[in-house]
Amino acid sequence: MRQPSMRFIQGVTQSGPVVHFTFEGKCYTGCAGESIASAMMRAGVVALRRTRQDHEPRGYYCGMGLCWECAVNVEGTGVVRSCVHPISDGLAISFADGQLTR
Repeated sequence: MRQPSMRFIQGVTQSGPVVHFTFEGKCYTGCAGESIASAMMRAGVVALRRTRQDHEPRGYYCGMGLCWECAVNVEGTGVVRSCVHPISDGLAISFADGQLTR
C-alpha cells in the first residue's frame, strides 16, 4: 500500500552505505543504520502489518518504539518495532500479522 499524500522534502538525501533488504520477498535498499520504518517509507511502503480482526493496514505512528503499530517480523530475530530497529544488509522482513504479542 502506498501513501498518496506523502511527499519528500527537497534537499534530504540518502546518506551512509547502501544496504539491501527484502520485505515480503521484494528487494529494497536503504542506508546502513537508519530504521526499518525510515527505509520502508523512503521506498513508498507504509503498511507494515495488518490488524488481526479486520486486516486493516497499520504502519509508522509514534516513532518512539512505544505503540507497536510499525511491528514487522525480522527473520532470525522475531517481531520488532520497525521505527527503532536498524536496517542492515541482507535483512529479510515480513508482515508481523498474527505474531504480535504484548
